[in-house]
This record gives sequence, C-alpha cells and structure tokens, in this order.
Amino acid sequence: MIETLVKSSFEDNIYSVILARPEKRNAVSDRLLAALEAALVATPEGTRVIILGGEGEHFCAGLDLSEHQHREPFGVMLHSRGWHRIFDRIENGGIPVIAAMQGAVIGGGLELATATHVRVAEPNTIYQLPEGRHGIFVGGGASVRVAKIIGPGRMCEMMLTGRILKAEEGQALGLSHYVVEAGQSMAKARELAYRIAENAPMANWAMVSAISRIHNMAADDGLFVESLTAALTQTSPEVVERIGHFLNRKSKGPQL
Repeated sequence: MIETLVKSSFEDNIYSVILARPEKRNAVSDRLLAALEAALVATPEGTRVIILGGEGEHFCAGLDLSEHQHREPFGVMLHSRGWHRIFDRIENGGIPVIAAMQGAVIGGGLELATATHVRVAEPNTIYQLPEGRHGIFVGGGASVRVAKIIGPGRMCEMMLTGRILKAEEGQALGLSHYVVEAGQSMAKARELAYRIAENAPMANWAMVSAISRIHNMAADDGLFVESLTAALTQTSPEVVERIGHFLNRKSKGPQL
C-alpha cells in the first residue's frame, strides 16, 4: 500500500496542497517533506495561487520527534538545508501561497507557515517554538522568517520559555493575517485565492519575489531593485490593457 502523505488538487488555476498525516498532527517526517517537495515541483502549469493546508484538526505540529535521528554535525546541517530548500521554493517560487491554519502550528509547522505569503487562522490555532524544551535549535528557517515577523527578541523569548501563543496573540504579532470562524480557514483561503488570481500574473510574481528580498537589502539597493521591478511590471502588455480599461471606464462615469 502506497502511503499518501500529501494530497493535491487543481481547479480554476488554484493548486491546493494538503499535508495528510492527521493521525500524527501532520508532523514533518523526512517522507512527508519529500512528498511536499514533489507536490511543489509538480505545480501545474497555469497555477495562479497555491493553498497550503493540513488535513484533520491540525495544520502541522512540526518535526516528528519519533523519527528523529542522531546525525553528525555535517549531517544535521545538510538536513536543515534540505528544509531551507523546500521552504524557499514556497516563499520564492514566484506564485502566491496561502496557508489555511488550524490547531497546532508548532516548530517546523510555524517555519512552514511563515514561508507562505498570506496566512489564515482558525480560533483554535496555537503557535509555539518548543525547540528549547527539546534541547535543540530551529533548522527550518525560523531564525530568519519568524524573527522577521515578530522580532528576534520575541522569538528568543518563545524559544526560551516554550510559551504558546493563541490565535488572537498570533494575529496581533503578524503570524496570521486573518482569523476566521472555526472550520472556515480553507473557505477563506479559497476566497482570497480567487481574489489574488484576478491580479496580473507578473504583478503577483513581482510582489512575492521582490518584497522579501528588498527587505533584506540596504535601503539604497532596495530602492534601486524597486525601480527595476516597477519597470518590468508596469510596461507589460497586460498592465497597459488593464490601466486603459480602468481609465476608459472612469471616463464614462458611473454606470446605471
């Protein structure tokens, strides 16, 4: 019997990728990580938006400690870099990714969520970085992505104390962009996906490709890259057509 660890579907140019280990709270094993990477590599042509979710009651409870292996330092580094490679594909793949979150968003699950561009949480969503409790350090990008969102001081405190943030606290810190009613995260993610898919593809590509990189640059370099990105997007034929349509509609006044 073939184990299905990630389920995917494609409809209306929206590609849904769902972690499917509900009995393990979608904890990340090496096999799950490989299946996630394979699903991302297989993103259908024409995909405008990707929705990332977790089957069952939890989004992702992080590293599956039951499969934790003792590795030499070099092996640990390579394993961590593998997580980086896959999560970088999510953040910098050029396609907007929306996370639909519920239940546990813990450790590696939080690292996965913060690689996405838009995050929707349900009221039972909890966030935690318990690595300090286990005597380990983050390895899936939290020291960059989580720290960028909530600040290095807050991240350090979360790791030192193992505290759990509830949905409202996470929302206040920027770990989610929306908090919806119970059971509605996927529906909201799909609603947002349709809205985002209406944008010009090059504009979406520019937003998810340039903004995070500009944030990491010196101000003068960032402004230069902003100008280059604007030049690419604003001169595309689709944008010329969209702006022309908008101006033509505006000149006609309100339609009765």
